Amino acid sequence: MRAELEVLLGNLRALKNEGTTDVFVSEEALETLRTRVAAAVRENAATGTRVADVASAASVRPTPSPVSSKKPSPHSSPRVSPPPQQNLRAPDPEPFPPISFDEIVSSKPTPAKSVPAAPEKKAPSFDVSVSKARVAAVPATGTNAERLDALRTQMLGDPICNEHLHKGKHLVFGEGNAEASVFFCGEAPGAEEETAGRPFVGPAGKLLDKMIAAAGLAREQVYIGNIMKWRPELPTLYGNRPPTPEEMAYCLPYLAAQTEIIRPRVIVALGLTAVNGLLGFDPDRRIGAMRGKTLDFRGIPVVATYHPSYLLRNDSVKSKRAAWEDFLRMMEIAELPISERQRNFFLPKK
Repeated sequence: MRAELEVLLGNLRALKNEGTTDVFVSEEALETLRTRVAAAVRENAATGTRVADVASAASVRPTPSPVSSKKPSPHSSPRVSPPPQQNLRAPDPEPFPPISFDEIVSSKPTPAKSVPAAPEKKAPSFDVSVSKARVAAVPATGTNAERLDALRTQMLGDPICNEHLHKGKHLVFGEGNAEASVFFCGEAPGAEEETAGRPFVGPAGKLLDKMIAAAGLAREQVYIGNIMKWRPELPTLYGNRPPTPEEMAYCLPYLAAQTEIIRPRVIVALGLTAVNGLLGFDPDRRIGAMRGKTLDFRGIPVVATYHPSYLLRNDSVKSKRAAWEDFLRMMEIAELPISERQRNFFLPKK
């Protein structure tokens, strides 16, 4: 349970840092929270703590009991107050100790309570301790395009990837120039992407295309992919959630093989989740602290920037300029020409 809570907290922090204000919570997660609150109520009832206090602390409002307006009869027996209870203080809960990404991905999750699964939701069946040691078979011969095609065929036949695929949808391998000097890396496909079988084709993808064009490149000149190859499951076909470290750990070998074949000069990590997927999960990592640094993924420089979806939600000149500075850094590492006009994008006019 400790590992799952750390993953949950890390994902919530990442979403908050990127401006998300609403998240989907599954019924299983709500049931777990209800169970923990109920246990706290029972524990504190024995020590004299009022149920309303415990419920209020858990942000659960108890249902008030109906109050009778009938006056007591003068012949009724007087009410006798119960003897005062001892004021015993419940012991403080033990805090969760820090946990590392290695510990999370090397331990099997605690078996969950058996509940009927929704039609569109499948229980994870991959062993994360095995996933971390997985490697994708990189074809040794052929052109880069031929090797990527062979790797794509391997991924399309992966039974775990197919098990987590929504019915009637597609796995998303990636696309672009097999000789690209710039590799744009996202976290996972969304609804539009799993329908089309292509990365970044929704509103965020259209903005990414504009940013790539502003850098003097075309989408066909770069390579675009995600760490995850399937869209993270939800009980419904609507909405998206960030992938877990376990899910990204399983798919990371395919992303690593893609970068090994292409050997780009630079990888642009789009969003904090992508950074965590490439570098290893860190619940305290912030995208603001990662920007401006030259990171590394298997010997390839990595530039971290905001996800295009964040820029769609935060359409300010300040946010655009910050992301553009990351693109300028990408262009410098990739040794692309930069004009004076490009350097001055989103700067105040003199």
